[in-house]
Formats: sequence, structure tokens, C-alpha cells
Amino acid sequence: MSLQEKKLFLLDMDGTIYLDDNLFNGVTDFLAAVKARGGRYLFLTNNSSRGVGDYVAKLRRLGIEAEEGDFLTSVDATIDILQREYPTARCYTAGTESFRRQLAAAGIVVTDKVEDGVDLLLWGFDRELTFQKLEDSCILLGRDIPWLATNPDWVCPTAYGYVPDCGSMCQMLTRATGREPRYLGKPQPDMVYLALSRTGFSPEEAVMVGDRLYTDIACGINAGIDTVFVLSGEGTRRDIAEMDIHPTWVMDDIAQLYRQMEDRK
Repeated sequence: MSLQEKKLFLLDMDGTIYLDDNLFNGVTDFLAAVKARGGRYLFLTNNSSRGVGDYVAKLRRLGIEAEEGDFLTSVDATIDILQREYPTARCYTAGTESFRRQLAAAGIVVTDKVEDGVDLLLWGFDRELTFQKLEDSCILLGRDIPWLATNPDWVCPTAYGYVPDCGSMCQMLTRATGREPRYLGKPQPDMVYLALSRTGFSPEEAVMVGDRLYTDIACGINAGIDTVFVLSGEGTRRDIAEMDIHPTWVMDDIAQLYRQMEDRK
């Protein structure tokens, strides 16, 4: 199916539609074009440090009308897994207070005390990281409990470069303990499956758009949908051969995707 026939656009955010508070050129035109053709877009992000309400407010500041139903995050995927596979688990949770509040609101039992009969260690992208969280995690990993992490991203893009993301933080613990987490979010296909289920579109009608091969594009491939790799964020063309991950289309940015989708040169 061609880009002109696609109906559901699953969009990464950081590095794909904006960097920090800088919205990329062409984004508003692209989103309007999707709606004009009777399509739908959802914003998919691995960033677990913010709640959906924060993303709604941010996009509105940037001039994009959005509501909570327009988003799927790695927290959604995490809650889905916890409710299905660990419904009664008490989770030691390393992450932001926003992350912890989202989990608690969904009925997940969270704690920050190693003495609380912890059943599972859960890590997210933690902008409030402390050494205590690292030490507690090492203690818990020594008890051989399950370890889940929201996403494997090495870095989070900013206007000045990058900062360590969840994957880098977890790597510290892997070096210290020899344990590896089970990563959720992209590149696992669960977020795409949730998007298809919520919108009713078929895999053939959907396309994943993102700036990272090893999360965004791999997620689309793992879910069996087409992908657009944009070069406006972390990824480069050289990564395609080095990582052996092959998107359906490669484009400079959302503005080029908009022109291609509208079949304009």
C-alpha cells in the first residue's frame, strides 16, 4: 500500500515532530492533511517521565490541538503487561513521580522501599535519578526478582544534544549485577497492537514514523506494518546498514513526508 493510501500514522515525538520546544517545519500541515483524508494519527513515545496530560499541554503550546486519546506511551504498554502478567505484584519503581502516579492510578502497587516485600523491579526514564535508587535496585536484583524496564532507548534528544535515557541507566545496573531487564515499549510491537485495537485500522493501513531505527522502526517491523525513518533526530542513513534494520521509506523530515504523502515534488 502506498503512502497516499495510508490511514493510520503512528508518530514518535522527540526527534520526529519536535526537539524540546521547537516544532519541526511541516508538522502542522502534515497533521491537517491526515485528518483531511479521513485518517488518524497517534503519538507514540517511549518517554515514561511525563504523563499524557503533560504531552497534551506541550503540543497545545506548540500550536497542535491534541487530547489524551491521541497518545500511547511506554507507560500504557507497561501497565498492560503488568495487569496481564503480574496482576498482584508489588513493584519497586525507579522513575519520575509522574510515572509512579500513572501506575498507581491504574491500580499497580508501587513502592520505593526495599523492605516492602517487593515482587518486581520496574525502571523508567528517570529525570529524578538518585544513587539510592541505584543501590536499592542492586539489592533487589540480588534477590533474583523479575526486572522490567519501560524502554531500551540509549539517549533522549534535546536541543543541545542528548541525555542518558532508560536504556543507558539500566546498563549501569547490568554492569553492576550481570542482570538484564525485560524491555517494554518500542521496539516491542505492543504499542502498535494497542493502536490498531483502539482505532480499528488494519496493519496494511498503518505506518510507523520515527527517528530511531532500533526502537521506532524496529517496532513497526516487529508489528508487521510499514515504516518511515526520518533523519531529523538521532538516526542517520549509515545506521541502516550498521544495524541491519530496513525501513520502508527514508525521508529527511516530516515536511518531506507531507510532500510525498500529498504526491507533491
